[in-house]
Amino acid sequence: MDMQPERLLGQRLDPAIVTLAEAIPERAWHDWSGAPPVRPLAWIRPRSTEEVAAVLTLCSEAGIGVVPQGGLTGLAGGAHPVAGAVALSLERMNRIEEIDPAMATMTVGSGVVLQAAQSAAEEAGLFLAVDLGARGSCTIGGVLSTNAGGNRVIRYGMAREHVLGLEVVLADGTIVTSLNKMLKNNAGYDSKQLFIGSEGTLGVVTRAVLRLQPRPTFSTSALCGCRDFDAALALLRAARAGLGPSLTSFEVMWPSFYEFMAGSLPSLPRPLSGRHAITVLIEVSGFDAEHEAARLEAVLGAMLEEGHVEDALLAASGKDVADFWAIRESVAEYSKIMGPITAFDVGVPAHVTGPVVERLEAGLKSRWPDVIALSYGHIGDSNLHLVVNVPSAGQEQPAAEISAFVYDTVREAGGTISAEHGIGTLKRKYLPYTRSPQELDLMRRMKLALDPKGILNPGKVLG
Repeated sequence: MDMQPERLLGQRLDPAIVTLAEAIPERAWHDWSGAPPVRPLAWIRPRSTEEVAAVLTLCSEAGIGVVPQGGLTGLAGGAHPVAGAVALSLERMNRIEEIDPAMATMTVGSGVVLQAAQSAAEEAGLFLAVDLGARGSCTIGGVLSTNAGGNRVIRYGMAREHVLGLEVVLADGTIVTSLNKMLKNNAGYDSKQLFIGSEGTLGVVTRAVLRLQPRPTFSTSALCGCRDFDAALALLRAARAGLGPSLTSFEVMWPSFYEFMAGSLPSLPRPLSGRHAITVLIEVSGFDAEHEAARLEAVLGAMLEEGHVEDALLAASGKDVADFWAIRESVAEYSKIMGPITAFDVGVPAHVTGPVVERLEAGLKSRWPDVIALSYGHIGDSNLHLVVNVPSAGQEQPAAEISAFVYDTVREAGGTISAEHGIGTLKRKYLPYTRSPQELDLMRRMKLALDPKGILNPGKVLG
């Protein structure tokens, strides 16, 4: 087509959904990855699946790239705008269409904020178990497109375990509606799995059927100080054996994280006395308060007797629970106390996580003596977080050198460069560290089949 892309978009699409040039707000220029802002060719905010289809049909015909955007909370650059491409925001598609108590499902638009979906499920007496720290701003479409996990994966699984059906718009504008509600449906290929975790490179998720759970009537937490990482693993094994499905979170914090955050934010509660090699935060939930609390207390008692746990506190109130979680959830304060950071969200087999953390922190210290390297993670689901800042580097952090060292170490340990948040652009060059040549070839075949013109999220994941 000879017409200028901006003019084409303005003329062929409903003006109410298209924003061009200087009118595009800066919030649409970037995600949380820290990549330099990019003003997209246009900012398009459709209100329906049909309008998404119209956008993709037009962009496919004109060869215009499309970057789907949800809550923009990803850390890998998956929703970051691309020069010359449109940013397709799904924020207006934020309707909770139905909660079916008989089937225990929720049908939502992809722009629904996760916390809103959680609240709606709770009001209906049910429970949406997927949970992330960014719950107040991330959207269902973004959560599914990155196959996010969060704090309860050890009990409920990653995002894909919460999805029964999807509606997706393909690159050429074809609408594929498969809003299945049934747990058992083996009729042919399970095509929704193609799109969950594909970061908008294979299709745009517009609606989803989410699986809900019975809402637990009881939840509590315990904070434990362990003598070393092997002791933390022993505690994990004991918690799994003694608590079964009641175990919903198992958060591990190394001193680098726990002591730094507690020291930098004096207002944070510090319930445990003394310094411990590993601090573990356990959450249990269920339907029998007396029984669940007794089982947790028994597990902690046994671990104390065996010497794996040096000190333990069992929450006696909601305030205790909030105090226990305060340091783990203080990550939102990074920008205030650290300046620019290089953040990692990797996966490492649980049994080698301790030695990996030692190698990472020691290696970073040897390269940058003033480095701040904070380690923490879920561990029960093999997820390790690492946040790095080199104070002497100021605003020019050596992110490339840090990333190369961290991903090399993770590869040597048999881990994955991405446990959550996906690949985006920031991890793209390291994807072969985690996926074999045959797997990468299969991914390319899938991309070519579903997006032959390469307009969907260009430059992301596979490049």
